[in-house]
Amino acid sequence: MTRIRIKRVYEAPAPDDGCRVLVDRLWPRGVRRDALHCDVWARDLAPSAGLRSWYHADPGDRWEEFRRRYTDELRASQAVEKLWDAILKTSRVTGDPIQAWNDHNKDLNDRCEYLNNLHIRELRYKSSNGTDFTVGMIPEAQFCGGGETSLQGIFFNPNIPTEECFISPMRGVAEGIVYATKPLSYQGQLIDGFWIRFHEGKAVEWHAEENNELLTKLIEMDEGSCYLGECALVPFDSPINQTGLLFYNTLFDENACCHLALGMGFADTIKDFQNKTLDECRKLGVNDSMIHEDFMIGSADLAIDAVCEDGKTVAIFRDGTWAF
Repeated sequence: MTRIRIKRVYEAPAPDDGCRVLVDRLWPRGVRRDALHCDVWARDLAPSAGLRSWYHADPGDRWEEFRRRYTDELRASQAVEKLWDAILKTSRVTGDPIQAWNDHNKDLNDRCEYLNNLHIRELRYKSSNGTDFTVGMIPEAQFCGGGETSLQGIFFNPNIPTEECFISPMRGVAEGIVYATKPLSYQGQLIDGFWIRFHEGKAVEWHAEENNELLTKLIEMDEGSCYLGECALVPFDSPINQTGLLFYNTLFDENACCHLALGMGFADTIKDFQNKTLDECRKLGVNDSMIHEDFMIGSADLAIDAVCEDGKTVAIFRDGTWAF
């Protein structure tokens, strides 16, 4: 059993002290480093300078409040460490990051190539939470994901982290209802417990248990904000979702599971987009809006089928993850 024994730094070391940890922001006055026999100097575990000054101004009456504030500081410090650990792991920068990203980019590229070779006409989503939704694809659009090559021929990753294979759907072709599976952080507030019903591609009905007025403002922002600009496929067991954290940051949160986006579509998902004008991409079916807001709909039992141009149906997702 692990025992924790508290000693003042001025007490002499004992043979049975075990691992000696100094908990203080500053090295104690008058004590040589070799004399303290300190194994670990845990500066960040000590009370902040401000809290110590506040306490010493009236130690007789402030002990209980000091304990509460110090506990809050420790929790905040642990939360920051946990967040950094999650960021580094989900960004694949632990171990050998170069090899990890080479492997990950290849996996995403292979999946996009498979999806594009299917020539998908529409995607059908179903989940036990009530999601029952179909969305049409633009014939000239293609799934993208992972690394990209710039017009100057330079390969790069525009987003880190990234787990998605995404595409811009056909404006005006979406039917059914989708239930959000995670809160949406928008304008510093959370929209939670919401669903949206689509008809002829347009959001026609919706409700949020929390911040419904804000959801309404988002959907009614402009003429195109009630249409979809993106469909992204992300396995529910993605590294980001496994953290169990809501990052309050779209780049991280959208890569937790499958998501849709209201608003602007991506012209660069159109084949040969660099030789087309933006208006030409819009005419092909890419939505236009001043917003682009992702919301998560992935779940542990989400099933997605692709109906292809030749009429065959292909399983894309089963039980929340890739079926191929």
